[in-house]
Amino acid sequence: MQAIAVYSPKGGVGKTTLSVNLAWCAATLSARRTLLWDLDPQGASTFLLGHDRALDGQARAVFARDVAADKLIVATGIDRLDLLPADTSLRGLDLLLHGLGKRRRLNRLLEALADRYDRVILDCPPGLTETAEQVVRAAALIIAPVIPSPLSRRAFDEMVRHLDRGGGRRPAMLPVFGMADRRRSVHNAAIAADPDWPVIPMASMVEAMATRRQPLGAFAPSSPPARAVANLWTAIERRLAA
Repeated sequence: MQAIAVYSPKGGVGKTTLSVNLAWCAATLSARRTLLWDLDPQGASTFLLGHDRALDGQARAVFARDVAADKLIVATGIDRLDLLPADTSLRGLDLLLHGLGKRRRLNRLLEALADRYDRVILDCPPGLTETAEQVVRAAALIIAPVIPSPLSRRAFDEMVRHLDRGGGRRPAMLPVFGMADRRRSVHNAAIAADPDWPVIPMASMVEAMATRRQPLGAFAPSSPPARAVANLWTAIERRLAA
C-alpha cells in the first residue's frame, strides 16, 4: 500500500476535486483497491462521493484510537473505491495530535490498513499545520495543486521551504497546475515558466461534480479535465513504481 496526499497550504486550489478524481482513477483505471481518506473538516470529498451520514465526532476519534479506522469506512458505489468520511470534529485534530505527541500517528493508522488497500488518497486540509506534518511523514508522494497565479505559486514555494526546514524524510512532491484558464495571460505565463508541470484545465464539468456527486470519470470520461487527470494518474503510478 502507498499513500498519496493531495495537499496545499492554500485553500481554493481544487484540492478536493483532484482527490476524488485521482481516487476514481486508482480504483477504475488501475483496478487498485483504493481508499479516499477525507481529512478536511469541511468534508467536501465525503459530499462529492455521495455520503451524507454524519460520524458524530468519530472522524477525530480515529486518531485518539477510540474507534478503529476500518469501522468507519464506507463503500462508495464505485468498484474498489471506499471512503473514510470526514466530520466537523476534525477541526480539533491539530490540537489533539499536538497533545498526543505522536508524530507518526497517521502513519501507524495507515499501516493498519495496508492489507486492505493498494492505494490511499489523503484529501488534506489547507495550512501548515500539525495535520500537514503528519501527512508529510506518512505519504509516499505529495500532489500539490497550484493555480497558475503568483499568489498560489508563492504559497507553493513557501510550503517547499517549510518542509525543507523541517529536516528528516520528505516525500517526493509533484506540483500540478489546476483550474488553468488558457484565456488568461497570467495563467499562460505561469504554465510557460514551469512547462514540465501537469496541467488540469478549468471546465464547467468540474463544477458539475458538486451537483452530480460523482467523479468526472463516472459521467464525463472524455472531457479535457478527465483526460488530464487520467494522464496525471499514469504519471503518479510511474513515480510510485520507480
